[in-house]
Amino acid sequence: MVGGNAIRGTRIGAGPSGESERGEAAPRRRISYWCANGHESRPSFSMDAEIPEEWDCPRCGLPGGRDREHPPAAPRTEPYKSHLAYVKERRSDADGEAILAEALERLRRRREG
Repeated sequence: MVGGNAIRGTRIGAGPSGESERGEAAPRRRISYWCANGHESRPSFSMDAEIPEEWDCPRCGLPGGRDREHPPAAPRTEPYKSHLAYVKERRSDADGEAILAEALERLRRRREG
């Protein structure tokens, strides 16, 4: 091989490798979380960090809790609603008929006049 590179296999600007040059790692602890699908995830936290009650499962995305027997329920997602669906929630069929009749009457008067 012509023109070999002396730093082959390392990044340019990479510092020394090894814990002795980087300093000691902070003490850590692993906490288990279980999702509704039974997946276990074990993220590690610093010993002095506040441990969250829920952690998202990296496999399925559902929230995971620390109680294996009672994991948190999956969040309820609302399906997409059209504008008409929202209008039908606010108005009854009788209201709709009355509004339609009023609009048709205005159109008829405008055509006659």
